[in-house]
Amino acid sequence: MLPKHHRLRSSRDFSRVYKHGKKAVSTHLIVRIYHGDKAQSAQAEPSLLPGEAALGPKVGITVSQKVHKRAVVRNRLKRQLKAAFRTLLPAIAPSIWVVINVRPGATQCGYGEFLRELEELLTKLEVIHGHS
Repeated sequence: MLPKHHRLRSSRDFSRVYKHGKKAVSTHLIVRIYHGDKAQSAQAEPSLLPGEAALGPKVGITVSQKVHKRAVVRNRLKRQLKAAFRTLLPAIAPSIWVVINVRPGATQCGYGEFLRELEELLTKLEVIHGHS
């Protein structure tokens, strides 16, 4: 499980990423990122404590019922994605917010596939590998 300071929790946070963020698409995932300014994020988001944005990047993962009807399967996909994201966490700038949407057909994917696709998409969005 990701620590609270690494999770997007409110619908307002998700909406901000969807409205103002950049998007990259792969076979099984859609990744959206939002470059939040630390000072601006703390002022615009009352749920953030001063300096909380500096604790690290934030992530939200969504898996709709279109992907699979059973919640057990959707939750397994979320756990695998959280584990893959946790691996990439040190390479991501603290002010980045990430929303990961799982696309239909991802139920057959494993941890390795998710890790590879996430790394590819975050590199494409210039979030990791020397970019920020």
